[in-house]
Amino acid sequence: MVSAGWLGAASVRDVPDDFDTFQTASATAAAIKARTVSPLEVLEACLSRVDTLNERLNAVIWRNDDEARKAAKAAGDALVGPDAGSLPPFHGVPIPIKDLNRVAGWPVTFGSRGAAGALSEVSDRVVIALQRAGFILCGRTNTPEFGHLTVAENDRYGITRNPWDLDRTPGGSSGGAAAAVAGGLFPAAQGGDGGGSLRIPASCCGLVGLKVSRGRVPSLVNSWEGAAVEGVLTHDVADTAALLDVICGPDAGQWYNAPRPERPFLAEVGADPGRLRVGVLEETPLDLGLDQPCLEAAREAAATLEKLGHRVDVIGYAVPDQFLADFLNVVNSSLAGFDVDWEKTEPHIQAGLEAAKHVDSLTYVRSVYGLQLWARDFVSRWGRDFDILLTPTMSIEPPRAGEVLAAAHAAAGTPLQVLQMVVFTSVFNMNGLPAISLPTHTAPSGLPIGVQLVAGPWEEALLFQVAAQLEEALPWAGRRPPL
Repeated sequence: MVSAGWLGAASVRDVPDDFDTFQTASATAAAIKARTVSPLEVLEACLSRVDTLNERLNAVIWRNDDEARKAAKAAGDALVGPDAGSLPPFHGVPIPIKDLNRVAGWPVTFGSRGAAGALSEVSDRVVIALQRAGFILCGRTNTPEFGHLTVAENDRYGITRNPWDLDRTPGGSSGGAAAAVAGGLFPAAQGGDGGGSLRIPASCCGLVGLKVSRGRVPSLVNSWEGAAVEGVLTHDVADTAALLDVICGPDAGQWYNAPRPERPFLAEVGADPGRLRVGVLEETPLDLGLDQPCLEAAREAAATLEKLGHRVDVIGYAVPDQFLADFLNVVNSSLAGFDVDWEKTEPHIQAGLEAAKHVDSLTYVRSVYGLQLWARDFVSRWGRDFDILLTPTMSIEPPRAGEVLAAAHAAAGTPLQVLQMVVFTSVFNMNGLPAISLPTHTAPSGLPIGVQLVAGPWEEALLFQVAAQLEEALPWAGRRPPL
């Protein structure tokens, strides 16, 4: 038995026949607290699913089964202990961690052959928050090297595949996390979003993916000038809200902090948002084209919101040419924060590092200033021209598995598919607005297609209210991939 390591499966025992690994984290937590299933039984069911499907999906790239079993056993004992009445909300629920996030005592490689995989001395703030909420940390999910592609593909661990179609990508960079949830390996998964890295895999895999406001979820370091944020992938809006309630800040040690919410985010699910002005985007800002299923998804959601009483208008916005150059200056310069053997990294990463070396400090500051001034003007449209924005999440259907990594290697840079996948998402990382992808549509190919809602500064509450309306009107619960 392999109890922990980068490859291999552990023996599984005591798996309940009737436990559904596709149920939400909240439902799983409720079942554990009702003692209809034990934390150990839940864990074994999830590990059994990993044993069965991970060879095909390649979602989980490192396992800590023995450690997780000990934690699950302790969680079960706590259910009958003296503190049973005051257990945290997600007591005993297993969750995997993306291979970009540090966990004390765990190796982390950032999806890179250049990383030694040394044991981390500290945990990221989101990891600490998940543990505080009662989650049992279970293994690591795949990601592109340093999170710099829109697919979970790298030279170290290989290609992660989409549970809906194994020939397609689950997206990225939190693609391993998305494949793990969509495939029923775990009820929820931790991930992050720097240019769409939660929303893109959510769209590809039929999940809910929220990019929070800048400073909403604490981080040890505000990576990418605070554009990269932490979060989760889940099956429904309520689960996303409930998990945000346990991982959000504020954090006194952090440079950027979003204002405290007026009430728990879960309380916003089902609350009336009132009659809103909805702006709808039907064209890509950079004129990259738009696949018909993606356009149909946006139009279907827009028509639904109009039927719900909202005012809907098609709008447009332009992204200046300088935006992409400034964004890449920030992203590429962030590579300096990693201590790895750069000669072993992938060609597109080496190209990004080389580009960063030619960005002097004055140019970097000009890029940051330029992005901040652009964001100030762009964000002013919320509350003035519309209250919430609706867009396709991606401009294309999920590419074929392996295609984007091969294109990145060939170009030693950013492939066209990456731009097509981030064109609707990345701008909201740099301006810090909250945005959520919802799996409201299905393409003729059978693949899920997501739509994105974007709210004004720090308005996750409004985002959850409108997302819940769409979820009720265009339900996706019960859809499962053909595995």
